[in-house]
This record gives sequence, C-alpha cells and structure tokens, in this order.
Amino acid sequence: MNGQATSVRIALFTGGIDKHYACGLSESLASSGIVVDLICNAEMSTGETQNLPRLNLYTIYSTPHLYQSKLRKFLGVVGAYARILHYAATSSAPIFHILWNYKFRFFDRTLLLIYCKLLGKEIVFTAHNINKGERDGTDSLLNRVSLRIQYRLVDHILVHTPKMKEQLVQTFGVRDEKITIVPFGTYDMVPQSALTGAEARKRLGLSCANRTILFFGHIAPYKGIDLLVDAFARLAAQHQDYRLVIAGGPMKESEQHWQQVQRVIEESAMREQVLEHGRFIDDKEIELYFKAADVLVLPYTHIFQSGVLFMSYTFGLPVIATDIGSFSRDIVEGFTGYLCRPNDPIDLAKIIDKYFSSEMFKNIDEQRLKIKSFIQASHSWDVAAARTSEVYDRLSKHEANRTNN
Repeated sequence: MNGQATSVRIALFTGGIDKHYACGLSESLASSGIVVDLICNAEMSTGETQNLPRLNLYTIYSTPHLYQSKLRKFLGVVGAYARILHYAATSSAPIFHILWNYKFRFFDRTLLLIYCKLLGKEIVFTAHNINKGERDGTDSLLNRVSLRIQYRLVDHILVHTPKMKEQLVQTFGVRDEKITIVPFGTYDMVPQSALTGAEARKRLGLSCANRTILFFGHIAPYKGIDLLVDAFARLAAQHQDYRLVIAGGPMKESEQHWQQVQRVIEESAMREQVLEHGRFIDDKEIELYFKAADVLVLPYTHIFQSGVLFMSYTFGLPVIATDIGSFSRDIVEGFTGYLCRPNDPIDLAKIIDKYFSSEMFKNIDEQRLKIKSFIQASHSWDVAAARTSEVYDRLSKHEANRTNN
C-alpha cells in the first residue's frame, strides 16, 4: 500500500452489530496503516481491538440488557444518537464509513447523512442488503424513497457481489463509478480452540456414525428452514443415521414461523433425528456446531450473500445452498459444496444425498483443509481492507482537491 493510502484517517460506524465483521475489517485496516476510529459498543472492545496502535475505540452505541424496560432501552438509544452527533461534530476524520445504520433507519438514511455532509465529511456506505424490506416482505414506498435518498447522499457505496451492484444501478439509479465490489471477509474473529470434531459431536450427543446436517443462524421465513425440514423428513425416513442440527433462534417477527416449523418436527417420525437449539448461539459455542457437522445447508429463498457461508468456510465445512443470489459464485461445486434448486425440498434432499455419496464427504478431513486455504486466498480481511482503502484513498484525494480549490 502506498504512503498516501496509509495516511488516511477514517471513522467506522458499526451500528453496534456484527462484531465479527466490524472487528475483522477494522483490525485489518489499522494493521495496514490507516488510522481507524471504531464507533462501537462494549461487546466489540476485545483484547485485539484494544491493543492495535492505530485503532481507537469509541464505545458510543447502547448495549441493551435483557431485562431493561422499554423506556430505558429507548433512552439508551437516544443517548447513543446524541453521542454520535457530538462525535461527528468534533471528529477530525474526513471520511465516515457506515457499515450499518443504527436504530432509526429513516433518520439514519436522511437527516443524519445530511448533518454529516454539512460537516464536510466524505461518506462511504457498505450496502450489505440493497433493500432489506424487499427480502423480508416489508417493503414500502417510504422505504424505497429513503433508500434512494441514502444512496444519493453518500459519496461511495461498497457491495459484496456484482448482482448487488446491478440492483443499485438498475433499481436506484446509482452511477456505476460510485460503486465498488469488496469481498465479504472471513470469520477469523470467531474463537477456535483445539476442540476436535469427535469431541464436538460427543458434546452435542451425536456419534461419529451420524451424518450431521447443520442449519445455523437467525431463523426467518426467507431462510427456508421449513424447506429444509421438509427435505430432511424425506431423508430421515430412509437413513436412520442422518441428523439435523438447528442452531439459532427466531427473530422477534419470525416466532410464529418458527413455531409452525417446530410443530411439523414434533408431529413427524423424524423428531428423534432433529436437535433443536433454537436460541442465540454465543461466540464461544459456534465452533462446537461447525466442527460437529458434516455439511452446512442454506435453503434460502431470497439473499444476495450470506455471512454464514463464509463462517462455514472458515471452519472448512462444505455448504449446500439454493441457487440464488451469489451462491453460484461463492460455491465451487464438488469442491466447497453443491447447489440445489430454490423452493424445492425434493431437489434439496437429492443434493444432500449426493453430498454424502461424494468424494468430498469421503475425504472430509482433507477437504476441510483445502476449503480453509481457498477462503483465505479469496476472502481474507487483508483483501477486503486493501480494496476498501483504495476507495478511502480516492475520496481523500477528492477532499484535498476540494479544500485546495
């Protein structure tokens, strides 16, 4: 990286979510020479983030507690916004990079951005979802208008796939040169110990003879857990050694959907072959599931890209996913996993069976090592940070030219 790029100072706004992504990117940026103000919550204040000389932690976002009243939670969020406004007004960082918006999305997309622009800041925004409302079935005119305003106000937009870039251009009229594709980083921040696959299985009550399928992450309708349960019911009737592990709880708005899926499991013959851990999975527990499993399944019906896929690759675990979004780019069939038709539990069952008959599964220990090497070469945080810093460099030159003129 050249000297100009390493002299850049940026503020990285995390929205107080996805610690793994925020810390992975901020640490790589800081290690490359960029001065980073990490606007975070207390959870992101780890040993690694505290010890990097160019990484400054600003614990601004509220961290609500489980038994807090609604009023206290609301006051905590309002207080966080007050701290954000104060930081923006007093910060010397010329570039603000927003990874995620905070709680009041319409305010964040409009008035907050206008405030930062009036302060003379160059703004980078990472669009992890181009239109989350469309994905979740909650889209509205107000949602689309506010998104259009946000994409117009920011100076540059980072996306993870060509399809996301295409939607920004076609649906929201964003200029092609305003968008940069940056790979989704690996989940190196997830703790990994010397725990073996056999030990992980034992802790979950699985045997080494079980062929274990993992569904991991928050449960929502678009993630297709109902389709996986349908597919697994077909497989379980023929294979007594198959096991399905569901690790992750429902979002608040998805509780009814999850209850319906649970009823299907309980009322079927496969119930003894399904392990339900329908709750939030703590960081320290994540490796337990990915080391115990033989394959991760992502039966999504709508997605551009999934962080869970890259988490799986970080553990070297193959993935079976529906052929939507960028999964056809991220999955090398026969090497890192397989694709199946979307919304088709029969085809999903067929592909799961195909996987357990494949050389990939027969040589799973060797394959895990190959997948780990593959993902480090293509999606390491150093790669993501290098492309991101190129955007900072261009914006800092633009800011310098504007100041000189």
